[in-house]
Amino acid sequence: MSEAEAATAVNVAGKLGFKNGDLVQELGYDDDDVDFDFRENLEDGIGSELLTEDDQDVVDGVILWWRSGDGDLVDALVDALTSLGAGGVVWLLTPKSGRPGYVAPADVQEAAPTAGLHSTSSAGVSKEWAATRLVSRRKQ
Repeated sequence: MSEAEAATAVNVAGKLGFKNGDLVQELGYDDDDVDFDFRENLEDGIGSELLTEDDQDVVDGVILWWRSGDGDLVDALVDALTSLGAGGVVWLLTPKSGRPGYVAPADVQEAAPTAGLHSTSSAGVSKEWAATRLVSRRKQ
Protein backbone atom coordinates (compact mmCIF):
# COMPACT_ATOMS: atom_id res chain seq x y z
CA MET A 1 0.00 0.00 0.00
CA SER A 2 1.37 3.41 -0.95
CA GLU A 3 1.60 6.28 1.53
CA ALA A 4 -1.35 7.98 -0.19
CA GLU A 5 -3.48 4.82 0.03
CA ALA A 6 -2.56 4.39 3.70
CA ALA A 7 -3.49 8.01 4.40
CA THR A 8 -6.85 7.54 2.64
CA ALA A 9 -7.56 4.41 4.69
CA VAL A 10 -6.71 6.13 7.96
CA ASN A 11 -8.76 9.16 6.89
CA VAL A 12 -11.90 7.08 6.14
CA ALA A 13 -11.64 5.16 9.41
CA GLY A 14 -10.82 8.36 11.31
CA LYS A 15 -13.81 10.24 9.88
CA LEU A 16 -15.98 7.52 11.37
CA GLY A 17 -14.12 7.50 14.68
CA PHE A 18 -12.48 4.12 14.11
CA LYS A 19 -8.84 3.22 14.55
CA ASN A 20 -6.57 0.31 13.86
CA GLY A 21 -7.70 -2.70 15.89
CA ASP A 22 -11.38 -1.73 16.15
CA LEU A 23 -13.96 -4.38 15.29
CA VAL A 24 -16.62 -3.17 12.86
CA GLN A 25 -19.63 -5.19 11.77
CA GLU A 26 -21.24 -4.62 8.40
CA LEU A 27 -24.97 -5.10 7.89
CA GLY A 28 -27.08 -4.61 4.76
CA TYR A 29 -24.24 -5.54 2.39
CA ASP A 30 -25.33 -5.96 -1.22
CA ASP A 31 -22.98 -7.00 -4.04
CA ASP A 32 -24.77 -4.66 -6.41
CA ASP A 33 -24.71 -1.32 -4.65
CA VAL A 34 -22.19 -0.72 -1.91
CA ASP A 35 -19.12 1.48 -2.21
CA PHE A 36 -16.27 -1.02 -2.52
CA ASP A 37 -13.55 1.66 -2.29
CA PHE A 38 -15.07 2.91 0.98
CA ARG A 39 -15.21 -0.65 2.36
CA GLU A 40 -11.61 -1.37 1.36
CA ASN A 41 -10.35 1.88 2.85
CA LEU A 42 -12.24 1.25 6.08
CA GLU A 43 -10.85 -2.28 6.34
CA ASP A 44 -7.35 -0.95 5.74
CA GLY A 45 -7.88 1.72 8.41
CA ILE A 46 -9.04 -0.75 11.08
CA GLY A 47 -6.51 -3.37 10.04
CA SER A 48 -9.01 -6.19 9.52
CA GLU A 49 -11.98 -7.29 7.45
CA LEU A 50 -15.45 -6.07 8.35
CA LEU A 51 -17.40 -8.62 10.36
CA THR A 52 -20.60 -10.01 8.86
CA GLU A 53 -24.05 -10.30 10.36
CA ASP A 54 -23.20 -13.92 11.23
CA ASP A 55 -20.33 -12.89 13.52
CA GLN A 56 -21.15 -12.77 17.23
CA ASP A 57 -18.23 -10.64 18.49
CA VAL A 58 -18.87 -7.51 20.54
CA VAL A 59 -18.01 -4.68 18.14
CA ASP A 60 -16.85 -1.07 18.37
CA GLY A 61 -19.13 -0.01 15.54
CA VAL A 62 -21.64 -1.08 12.95
CA ILE A 63 -21.85 0.01 9.32
CA LEU A 64 -25.45 -0.36 8.15
CA TRP A 65 -26.10 0.02 4.42
CA TRP A 66 -29.76 1.02 3.99
CA ARG A 67 -31.89 1.77 0.95
CA SER A 68 -35.55 2.67 0.61
CA GLY A 69 -37.42 -0.56 0.10
CA ASP A 70 -35.06 -2.58 2.33
CA GLY A 71 -37.79 -3.12 4.91
CA ASP A 72 -38.33 -1.60 8.34
CA LEU A 73 -35.53 0.78 9.31
CA VAL A 74 -36.42 0.64 13.02
CA ASP A 75 -36.02 -3.16 13.00
CA ALA A 76 -32.69 -2.88 11.18
CA LEU A 77 -31.40 -0.31 13.68
CA VAL A 78 -32.46 -2.49 16.63
CA ASP A 79 -30.68 -5.45 15.01
CA ALA A 80 -27.57 -3.28 14.59
CA LEU A 81 -27.43 -2.83 18.37
CA THR A 82 -27.24 -6.59 19.05
CA SER A 83 -23.44 -6.86 18.88
CA LEU A 84 -22.59 -3.23 19.66
CA GLY A 85 -20.34 -2.74 22.67
CA ALA A 86 -20.69 0.04 25.23
CA GLY A 87 -19.87 3.37 23.64
CA GLY A 88 -20.10 1.92 20.13
CA VAL A 89 -21.67 3.73 17.22
CA VAL A 90 -23.87 2.83 14.28
CA TRP A 91 -23.05 4.49 10.97
CA LEU A 92 -26.10 4.42 8.73
CA LEU A 93 -25.13 4.66 5.07
CA THR A 94 -27.93 5.67 2.72
CA PRO A 95 -27.83 6.60 -0.98
CA LYS A 96 -27.39 10.33 -1.51
CA SER A 97 -30.25 12.45 -2.84
CA GLY A 98 -31.09 11.66 -6.46
CA ARG A 99 -29.62 8.15 -6.27
CA PRO A 100 -31.68 4.95 -6.48
CA GLY A 101 -32.76 3.85 -3.00
CA TYR A 102 -32.53 7.38 -1.52
CA VAL A 103 -33.76 7.59 2.08
CA ALA A 104 -35.01 10.98 3.27
CA PRO A 105 -33.24 12.32 6.38
CA ALA A 106 -36.68 12.71 8.00
CA ASP A 107 -37.13 8.93 7.77
CA VAL A 108 -33.86 8.42 9.67
CA GLN A 109 -34.80 11.06 12.26
CA GLU A 110 -38.15 9.32 12.80
CA ALA A 111 -36.75 5.75 13.04
CA ALA A 112 -33.69 6.41 15.21
CA PRO A 113 -35.46 7.42 18.47
CA THR A 114 -37.83 4.45 18.20
CA ALA A 115 -34.75 2.19 18.07
CA GLY A 116 -33.21 3.98 21.08
CA LEU A 117 -30.74 5.98 19.00
CA HIS A 118 -30.20 9.56 17.99
CA SER A 119 -28.29 11.19 15.19
CA THR A 120 -25.21 13.15 16.22
CA SER A 121 -23.45 13.97 12.96
CA SER A 122 -22.87 13.05 9.37
CA ALA A 123 -19.71 12.42 7.38
CA GLY A 124 -18.77 12.63 3.74
CA VAL A 125 -17.33 9.21 3.04
CA SER A 126 -18.48 8.39 -0.49
CA LYS A 127 -19.67 9.99 -3.72
CA GLU A 128 -22.78 7.81 -3.72
CA TRP A 129 -23.56 7.32 -0.02
CA ALA A 130 -24.39 9.61 2.91
CA ALA A 131 -23.25 8.51 6.39
CA THR A 132 -25.19 9.37 9.55
CA ARG A 133 -23.72 8.68 13.00
CA LEU A 134 -26.21 7.20 15.44
CA VAL A 135 -25.53 6.59 19.13
CA SER A 136 -27.53 5.14 21.96
CA ARG A 137 -29.46 7.72 23.92
CA ARG A 138 -28.31 5.93 27.09
CA LYS A 139 -24.64 6.54 26.25
CA GLN A 140 -24.59 10.25 25.45
